[in-house]
Amino acid sequence: MQGDYPPVTSIKSYLKCVESAEMTQTMQTHTQHIFKLSPAEALARLKAGNQRFLSAQSQIPTLEAELLEAQAEGQEPYVTILGCSDSRVPPELIFDTWLGELFVIRVAGNVLDSSILGTLQYAARHLHTPLFVVMGHEGCGAVKAAIGYRLKGVEHPEAIGGLLEAIVPAVDAVDPSTPPEHFCNAAVEENVRRTMAFLQQTPEGQAQIENGARIVGAVYELHSGKVRFLDQD
Repeated sequence: MQGDYPPVTSIKSYLKCVESAEMTQTMQTHTQHIFKLSPAEALARLKAGNQRFLSAQSQIPTLEAELLEAQAEGQEPYVTILGCSDSRVPPELIFDTWLGELFVIRVAGNVLDSSILGTLQYAARHLHTPLFVVMGHEGCGAVKAAIGYRLKGVEHPEAIGGLLEAIVPAVDAVDPSTPPEHFCNAAVEENVRRTMAFLQQTPEGQAQIENGARIVGAVYELHSGKVRFLDQD
């Protein structure tokens, strides 16, 4: 796929476009190709971007004014990502993407509520992204808090407690014999899987899957920078 059109994240190609009159046409060509990605192609693009990130070969261009102006016309992302608000886990960076590629929803613990579901439905109905990724991360503070809340009776303010309640079922699903040093990450993965399963079982999720969309799970490894796609590698 990358060989079919100028790579969207190549600094050299962007600077060349900015210096010439071809910038707008290149942006339009990129948008047309991105919008046509299949779920498998979208997933492959994310994996390739994370590999560039891991190998210190990120190709994110600088924010030239001309490029920003071209993006202002509208968005046609190829992936919707539901991730955590943690400041160490910015999807745009870890997947080496640029403006307009990812539609990102971030909330502590990557949990679901009515506003998140509404945003996901917007992505499905109006942006038509072919791939939906639920992404947790190792050492998630919200999951750690939910473990303490559930297993140790740690109290939290009402709003935080309500958020943790959404994660408690994942904590309960972890094998009690799991070693303490692995318990949090096991709960993180379980939380991702439960969210995926819920989305796949909703009428909206089923309709999108029937139309060819995919819902996948992933866990970001803080120490390595790698994104591990569940049941994909």
